[in-house]
Amino acid sequence: MPTDSGYQLVRLNNGICSVRSLADGETFHPVVGPVAEAEVLYVNQLRLRERLRHHAGEFVVWDVGLGAAANALTVLRATRDLACHIRLVSFDHTLEPLEFALRHAADLGYFGGYEDHLKEFLRARRVEFQDGGQSVDWEFHHGDFPAWLSSKKSGRAQAPPHAILFDAFSPARNPAMWTLPLFTHLFQMLDPQRPCALPTYSRSTILRVTLLLAGFFVGVGHATGEKEETTIAANTLELISEPLDARWLARARRSHSAEPITEPVYRIAPLSAESWERLQAHPQFRDL
Repeated sequence: MPTDSGYQLVRLNNGICSVRSLADGETFHPVVGPVAEAEVLYVNQLRLRERLRHHAGEFVVWDVGLGAAANALTVLRATRDLACHIRLVSFDHTLEPLEFALRHAADLGYFGGYEDHLKEFLRARRVEFQDGGQSVDWEFHHGDFPAWLSSKKSGRAQAPPHAILFDAFSPARNPAMWTLPLFTHLFQMLDPQRPCALPTYSRSTILRVTLLLAGFFVGVGHATGEKEETTIAANTLELISEPLDARWLARARRSHSAEPITEPVYRIAPLSAESWERLQAHPQFRDL
């Protein structure tokens, strides 16, 4: 399969093509493919169509980990028939995977109808367009996401999101994107009066504890590919259909891999006494 600029087109077991980063040794959407994963993990789990039908004004989506743009494009395509205004903000430290993917758009199959918009997006790092009743304002934020979140500039730079597509490389490869400080800063960016949900592909105890200690409510996410569960977090329980319960809390206490990482170095450890105390005091478990 074609290889250039440090990326390779790969064919998954189901015959769908995806993109592999040779430097990181990771394949984007490695099991069911880009569109199927994005539909289950983000579109369906976020209840985007339902929420947009009942939403007035701008609906803000943060796309954390633009990659080859499969998540963003699947969200746009799945809601293109609705009368809505989507502000899509993509974050990444590079545009190279998208540039590579666009050169192989025919093989990947999820770019249909968006090629010209993406060429403008790559040129200007933003694009605005109308697609039926859907109005789209899409911008790219280039740089280090953890550093941006912790800076004083971040609060003034972006409107708080209604939904977050969180798709960073795995903690073993990219620990800086999975720390307690990062998710704490991210939670602090949310508007308490603006319901917001964040799904992601991991179901690890470390991640779920980290999200809870950052302030989120956390639940069991939809199955995707070989994963029987994923994870969804939100600033309100109303956006979570299956919240983590007392049984999960007991398992977390026994787990050898539950203590959040606080710096960009991946390691595993059981819950500390302080973390266990904070978990028990979380509003999600206080009345259990």
